[in-house]
Amino acid sequence: MPLSWNEIKSRALLFTQEWKEEVSEDAEAKSFWDDFFNVFGISRRRVATFEHAVSAAGSSSLAPAGRGPGLRGFIDLLWKGVILIEHKSRGKT
Repeated sequence: MPLSWNEIKSRALLFTQEWKEEVSEDAEAKSFWDDFFNVFGISRRRVATFEHAVSAAGSSSLAPAGRGPGLRGFIDLLWKGVILIEHKSRGKT
């Protein structure tokens, strides 16, 4: 059952209070995004994956990440066709 707008707003307020002081990507990124999706009543595990391997734009390599030539990397979180997220620690670019 979809959440009501009031329930989403209530969850969003709790989420912002819980996460307002966090600064470390390495320590908390996965928990942060699981909690974010929960604001909307969505199970992140059902719709999105962490550390999705990709080729950088202009790379000619089709090898799996970490194998062979070409620029390879990872998207922090991917919900295919919906959202791509690159998570950074506060103050980092």
